[in-house]
This record gives sequence, C-alpha cells and structure tokens, in this order.
Amino acid sequence: MRLHHRPPLPLAPDGTRVHHRLPLPLAPEGMRLHDRLPLPLAPDGTRVHHRPPLPLAPDGTRVHHRLPLPLAPEGTRPHDRLPLPLAGEGWGEGPAMLRLEPRPQASAAMSVLSPVLALALTVVIGTVLFWALGKDPLRALQVFFVEPLKTGYGLSELALKATPLLLIALGLSVCFRSNVWNIGAEGQFIMGAIAAGGVAMMAGKDTSRAIVLAVLAAGMLGGMAWAAIVALLRDKANANEILVSLMLVYVAEMVLSYLVYGPWKDPGGYNFPQTASFAEPTKIPRLFEGWRVNVGTPIALAGVVAAWLYLFRHYAGYQLQVGGLAPAAARYAGFSSRKALWMALLGSGAWAGLAGALEAAGPLGQLTPHVPAGYGFAAIIVAFVGRLHPVGVVFASILMSLFYIGGELAQSRMGLPKSLTGVFQGLLLFTLLACDTLIAYRVRWRSAPRGQAAARVVAKETA
Repeated sequence: MRLHHRPPLPLAPDGTRVHHRLPLPLAPEGMRLHDRLPLPLAPDGTRVHHRPPLPLAPDGTRVHHRLPLPLAPEGTRPHDRLPLPLAGEGWGEGPAMLRLEPRPQASAAMSVLSPVLALALTVVIGTVLFWALGKDPLRALQVFFVEPLKTGYGLSELALKATPLLLIALGLSVCFRSNVWNIGAEGQFIMGAIAAGGVAMMAGKDTSRAIVLAVLAAGMLGGMAWAAIVALLRDKANANEILVSLMLVYVAEMVLSYLVYGPWKDPGGYNFPQTASFAEPTKIPRLFEGWRVNVGTPIALAGVVAAWLYLFRHYAGYQLQVGGLAPAAARYAGFSSRKALWMALLGSGAWAGLAGALEAAGPLGQLTPHVPAGYGFAAIIVAFVGRLHPVGVVFASILMSLFYIGGELAQSRMGLPKSLTGVFQGLLLFTLLACDTLIAYRVRWRSAPRGQAAARVVAKETA
C-alpha cells in the first residue's frame, strides 16, 4: 500500500492506529462520542450525510464531481501528482546528486568569472583533442597560446588580427544591448571592403595621402548601406533581422565574386580572380617599419572609448539599452523603437564596414575572393565573451586573434588541420553558454530521499 507523506501512526493494543488527539470518551453503548452531534439516521439505518449523496452511475458506482482520470497503458489511473513511495522502502537517503537552484538574483561575480571558466574548460578540452590527434598536448598548447606572444612581430600580428574583430564586436555589442540581433556583420564587412576598394582603385601614384580618409569613409558608408537594408525590412515589413542579415552575407559574397571575376579583374593578373594592387597612397599607414600593424589599431582603441561614452554617458545610449532590456518601459517613457533600430544597425554596419576598409587597404592591398575571413561571425563570440562591454571586448578580441595565429602556427609547425581554429572558437562559445548558466543558477550537492527516488522510478515506468 502507499505510505502517506507523514510518518505512519503507531499501533494501538487493539491493532488500530492511535490518533494524535486524545481518545474520545465512551458512550454508554461502548461507542465513541463524536465532537459534534451524531448525524440523523436514514430509513435504511445509515447515517445521513450533510450533503446530498452523489448520484449513481449506470454501473452502480458513485459519480465523481470531476471527470475520471484517463487510463494509463496498463489500465491503472495515473495520479495528478507523482505516486507516493511504496511501503517498506523506508525513509533513508538515496544517492547524492547535483542540482541547479535558481539564485535570488543574478550573480555579478559569476558574470565576470564565466568567461575565465569557459576559457579554462576550452583549454582542457583542447588538451584532450591534441592527445586524441596523437600530438604532444603541452607542445601543442605552447605553440597555440605562447609562441605568438614571444616576439615583437608576433605581437604586431596579434594586434593586426584583433583590430577588425574589435571594431566589429563594438558595433555588435551596441546592437545586442538594444535587442537587435545583427548576425550578418560579415556581409557588412565585405561591402565595406568593396566600397573602400572601389575608391582606392580610382587613385594613382601621385594621389595625396588624404585619399586614405576617403577610403575609410567609403568603407563605413558601404557597411551602413548594407545594414540599412536589414533595418528597412525590419521597420517596414517586420522581417526577422537575424534571417535577413544572415542571408545578405551570401549576397555580399556573390557581389564580391562578380567584381573580382568580372569588371574589376586585373588584366595583368594572369587570369587570377583579383583586382589590381592598390596604389601606395591609398594603403593604410603602418605604425612600425617592418611590421604589418597599422593605424587601424589606435582607431579601434579610440572606438572603444567612444562606444563606452555612448553606452554609459550619453542619453541616446541609455535609450538604446532601456529599449533592449524593457521594451514596454521604453515605450511608456516615449523612447522611439524605430530610432533605436536604425541607430543600432547603422552604427554596427559602420563599424563592420570600417573594419573591411582597414583589411582591404591594409594587409591585403587588393580585393580577392578571400576577403571574407570569418571576422564577422567570430566577432559575435568576441562580443559575448566580452560581456557586451567595450573594455571586455578588447580582451576577448585579443584572445580570439590568439586562436587565429595559434592555429596558423600549429598548422605549419605540427601539421595540425587548419580547421582547428574554428574548433577552438566553437568550444569557447559553447563552454561560455554553459558557464553563463551559473549566473542565474547555483549548483547544490544534495542527497535525495530514497522514497522520492522510488517515486520517480514509478512515475517513469507508468508514463
């Protein structure tokens, strides 16, 4: 039989259960006196209930006030709650288990520690991966994470890779904070490179160095124009900005392929799909002789300051964040959701287009089908690892660029596949998502009552 949730009552000498209250006195005929007056007798000698008896069903049973429960597969009635534990099992403790319990409020400490914990888990999983590939894990980790930091040239390459990631992630952080999900920054990056390349190809050897400003401005306008398509379709047709921005990435790649295989193809390029090399005045100035790092890095750092001031010291940035966190409150306060949408997407497109211009007129020096390097997608991970904060994005972009350069070194020195960089990026993203659970939940080590464990087993068997 089923045990009640409370412990069973002790047995009286006559075998019946002892009540928690004092026994009622005996009436003269030996019956217990009730606390209330006895119910009147019905004609058949039974007691009349205070409520009218339930009507009889055709089979002679009483009709319940509620509908009968459906039959389980074996013909028994499933309970609305989990079945009580079976008698004889006892109330000892069952096996210990980990449980997630909601926190009273989100943990600020875990919000900071979550990316660090995610990076540690990524390194641990990467070590197992290196071992499975038959490589020395310690040597592989050294090549991946230490070698790029040992020389000045390596640090310059690290800064060169981090610059476009930082610029794109800054724009995406503003977008995501305003609850606008721009997933197509890669397409805006490509269109910025195309627009900047178009201006650069109009210049000659005698052109002023001021053309660099026009090249960068053209890149920003190209990214903004591509992002404006997303904003227009979201604003006028209520189209999903995730799908629209993502599909426009492939359109941008097709536009680039058409240009480098067609009208912009270099006549003297031995039929390779590429434009002519840009004139020297149009190339982005380098910071140090012999190193490829250019003025794009200080521009990106200035962008960090500008993004911080905009988000946390400007009224327009406050409007964007309120609209993202509480759209109903933003509407009540009179903030325009349309304005926030356009500002977020145009700003994000401008940052991505600027990154494309710096890449095309900087280390590439021409347009090729290999302009899309995946920076737009990797910057999404950078933005979330950096907690959508301009300062956090700086460190996250350095980490992601370390993955790029470390992957190239591991490929050339240890014969590891090129796709290893993408594997580490994916591991970092998934471990971050897992660790972010600890911001709103905490892990508890508990021992479940044995009766509850048995109840779960019974419920699983009867489901």
